[in-house]
Amino acid sequence: MIRRFFLPAVTILTAFIFTLRLVSLQLINSSYKLLSDGNAVVEYSIYPERGYIFDRNYKLLASNQPVYDLMAIPENIVPFDTLELSKSLGISKSELSKKINLAESYSVKLPSVIVGQISKEDNASIQEKIWKYRGFFLQKNSVRSYPVPVASNVLGYVSEVNKDDMKKEDYYLLGELIGRQGIEEYYEGLLRGTKGKKFYQKDRFNRIIGPYESGKFDIESKGAKNLILTIDRELQEYGERLFQNKRGGIVAIEPKTGEVLSLISAPSYDPNLLVGRKRSENYRKLALDTLSKPLFDRGLQAQYAPGSPFKTLNALIALQEGVIQPKTAYLCNNGHYYARGAFMECHCAIGTNNNLLSGIYKSCNTYFAKVYRKIIDEAGSTVEEGMNIWNGHLKSFGLGNYLGYDLPVGKKGFIPDSGYYDFWYKKGGWKSATVVSNAIGQGELLTTPIQMANFTAAIANRGYFIQPHFLKSVSEGPFDKVYEKKMTSIDSIHFETVIDGMHLVVEQGTARVAKIKGIEVCGKTGTVENFMKIDGVKTALTDHSIFIAFAPKDDPKIALAVYVENGYWGARWAAPIASLMIEKYLNGQVTRKWLEDRMMNGSLLAEYDKPYSGKPFEINE
Repeated sequence: MIRRFFLPAVTILTAFIFTLRLVSLQLINSSYKLLSDGNAVVEYSIYPERGYIFDRNYKLLASNQPVYDLMAIPENIVPFDTLELSKSLGISKSELSKKINLAESYSVKLPSVIVGQISKEDNASIQEKIWKYRGFFLQKNSVRSYPVPVASNVLGYVSEVNKDDMKKEDYYLLGELIGRQGIEEYYEGLLRGTKGKKFYQKDRFNRIIGPYESGKFDIESKGAKNLILTIDRELQEYGERLFQNKRGGIVAIEPKTGEVLSLISAPSYDPNLLVGRKRSENYRKLALDTLSKPLFDRGLQAQYAPGSPFKTLNALIALQEGVIQPKTAYLCNNGHYYARGAFMECHCAIGTNNNLLSGIYKSCNTYFAKVYRKIIDEAGSTVEEGMNIWNGHLKSFGLGNYLGYDLPVGKKGFIPDSGYYDFWYKKGGWKSATVVSNAIGQGELLTTPIQMANFTAAIANRGYFIQPHFLKSVSEGPFDKVYEKKMTSIDSIHFETVIDGMHLVVEQGTARVAKIKGIEVCGKTGTVENFMKIDGVKTALTDHSIFIAFAPKDDPKIALAVYVENGYWGARWAAPIASLMIEKYLNGQVTRKWLEDRMMNGSLLAEYDKPYSGKPFEINE
């Protein structure tokens, strides 16, 4: 009985399932029909306008301007006058053919960009002839526009995706744009929005005859986010003007928040150079400038010895470890011998007796060499342990590591530990005198300008810093990013003496040029030795001029580090520039026009162009 009805039952059930599936595919769910109609339906991407970028005061840094892309669907192209079209587009016939072949290799059915970023004027001319070129059409798009040509290293730029981009993320199609470097790259997901789609019906001649199913399957694009940065546009612009004809950089931070007020890298470039159809040509020129390196962000990527500003950190470590007190004094005789036949020079006169306060504002090399050696010799039970304790304190200030800021480039710098010296010297073959150059910020130490500005902010805050960052808020929706507060390993009680010393640096020490009427400025000058291998020989070049500072002393609103490459000594270039930046930011204007003119009109181009034959100037600071 069961066998009699089994086969008919299976047959009826199978037929019923197939019937339901056909009804679902053809009458209920037309999306499968859309997928099967590849020859009859064309899909176009709809791009939202890229998000605008503003400074902290809502002044525009990056906007958009309309352009047009010449698109093509390869399977729809019929023979045409390639010479006429290439002339209209301003490209060669071979380049046009190459672009069409590239589009064919990508997809014969999907539209590809043949020539992008056509101006409104050229678009009007091409639009009159587009009917001649079957398979081609013009699509409106937009490109970046920079109303004020500043902060190119912060903003980054936008360019077409490449094969690697498309492999990493299948969101992108050939010819689409993506952020490169800076904010454009780091916040690409917010700035690009989400593209939509429109589907069009084609007839048997591959001509578009209207929306597919009245736009039922179209997907709306989602608007991009506008970004409000921490950067102060006026301060950024002012700093870039101060750095005309110089190399180096400035990093300025608001200590209480970690917001980066300016990030200046010089030489720089006009960001509008990397917009439009000459972008690739201009980029090549910038990339091939290996002397000035305009694409190299010195504020984040350049690694320099920290020089004398580093003495402030050695002072704090010594106080924390109890190896000195603020009144601890050492005699300086124009320098001192730290090993047999090894002499460290100092510009203090013979017979000068310095305590911590005067050691800072006079920048006494002898004083800090002895302080550093006490840290290494007495902070731990062995010199190895003392070295590692010193290393740990420095890392609590963010040195020797990335700070976690929201830009995609940077360097870690370097802080040596006992393992490093054990590797280069036979274990037990080094002691505090061997590595005494670390006392004055030379030796093996490497820091970036943003690390220097950050530890200056930590001193200004009396023992903590907020993770440096560039994004302040977004235009719409929640923005609940909390930037980490990091405590240093130094107790707050130890900072006051060091800060008093930094104040005296400006009031009566090596940076009197940085005085500002009505503002208590704390700072520390530095002259950093600069070496390069020339023909295989380590050659001393002109020293770098550096300065760290914060102000006002008791309610700090700005902390900064300034590096001027080959700038001789700290008070010559870096200290005046930092002082002008502080005055501009806190007062909104600069009254010391004589100093401003000297810095803006001063040039170091002759220094950069001259042949290197040794160190022309030397000063301890």
